[in-house]
Amino acid sequence: MRRSSRVTDHKMGSAGFLEQVEADSGEKVRICYQCGKCSAGCPVAYSMDLLPNQLMRLVQLGLKDEVLSCSTIWLCASCETCATRCPREIGIARVMDALRHMARREHYPVQVREVPLFVSTFISNLKRFGRLWEAGFVGVFNLRTGHLTKDMGKAPGMLRKGKLALLPPRIKGMDKIRKMIKRVEEVNRQ
Repeated sequence: MRRSSRVTDHKMGSAGFLEQVEADSGEKVRICYQCGKCSAGCPVAYSMDLLPNQLMRLVQLGLKDEVLSCSTIWLCASCETCATRCPREIGIARVMDALRHMARREHYPVQVREVPLFVSTFISNLKRFGRLWEAGFVGVFNLRTGHLTKDMGKAPGMLRKGKLALLPPRIKGMDKIRKMIKRVEEVNRQ
């Protein structure tokens, strides 16, 4: 991959972009000094087109189009490993969240096709059952992505260990959960 060349081959971009990212995330991106500890600890860095520290540098440089059109912001698992390793205590996962919201708001295309399918399948599962029913979620997600048999080999072991429920959960207060999801969806549309 040509990760490093994307970071160094550009001129300074929009100064307002850095300020907007800091305002939206509540994090001081400008204090990142590129130690790389976030990237070294990131469990999904292997699949990113920009490492987390490189993305932070692009934000510092104001390179909005490069940042909002990369796959990194969509692949971040928000696991907070980066934040726990950061000597400057920057919440990089919060920065990634802000960048995803900004990309959606400004109609940048999602660079990882499975992300919107994952989110919509997850939300549909919550609306229907009130909490995640893993077997149903995985089945529908794999169907929607065309990977029908992707996780089938794991099912027998998970069933034997009681880690996979064949039937969906039954919970009380479904009306409250649906109301909450509806409010979140309304906020996300704004």
